[in-house]
Amino acid sequence: MPGSLVRLDLHPLDDIEWRRSCREQLNTQGALVLRTFLQPEVLAAIKAEGDAQRHLAYHTASKHNVFLMKPDADFSADHPRNRDVISTKGCITDDVIAADSPLRQLYNNDTFKAFLCDVLGEAALYPYADPLSSINLHYAPHGQELGWHFDNSSFAITLLVQKPRGGGIFQYVKDLRNADAGEMNFNGVAAVLDERQAVDDLAIEAGDLVLFRGRNSLHRVTPTEGDITRMLAVLAYNTQPDIALSETARMTFYGRL
Repeated sequence: MPGSLVRLDLHPLDDIEWRRSCREQLNTQGALVLRTFLQPEVLAAIKAEGDAQRHLAYHTASKHNVFLMKPDADFSADHPRNRDVISTKGCITDDVIAADSPLRQLYNNDTFKAFLCDVLGEAALYPYADPLSSINLHYAPHGQELGWHFDNSSFAITLLVQKPRGGGIFQYVKDLRNADAGEMNFNGVAAVLDERQAVDDLAIEAGDLVLFRGRNSLHRVTPTEGDITRMLAVLAYNTQPDIALSETARMTFYGRL
């Protein structure tokens, strides 16, 4: 039942008017933060599960450009199209998340998915067909970060499980490009990378659910500071059934198939 997982007194998932206000905020601001989304005991259980499974995390340190594409030889290495940024993280995958985990209960809950569909403007949401990609739990200890990038997908759904002592700040620049029109906006990207462009910080606390449209909005997470690891759950859905993350992507992100 949603009420055993979600603070329905704060977030009435079935309420049409509340959903409409969520949808308007997401469309206007590019981000929706639902504060204190989970029941306290549910958040505590997810954190305990994350702590217990952390030894299974696959750690990656990668260089990539903000477009998450292979370098383009028509541009120099320091051009915004090709310039490298760094992303480092540890991650556990869907097959490690227990069948009775609150994360899985939330992910599969029909009321929650109906709410997401309404707010995101999607007809239906489906899990990944592969065994690794639907639910991920990310760990960012001291010094680890997520570099500036645009998402390939039109939306992302995350839940902050543990906030670090310092750093780990989600920053973004809304609608820096129009991907559907094939726009790259190299000048805008360069201004962000060179720290000439003001960026927005998204204030997020442990237990907050975030919906974010990152295909056109450049975003990053600053390096974690201190001895408390940033822990973030990613709830990944597809808008079509039977879609799997490619084997290349799975090897890159998870180190296995």
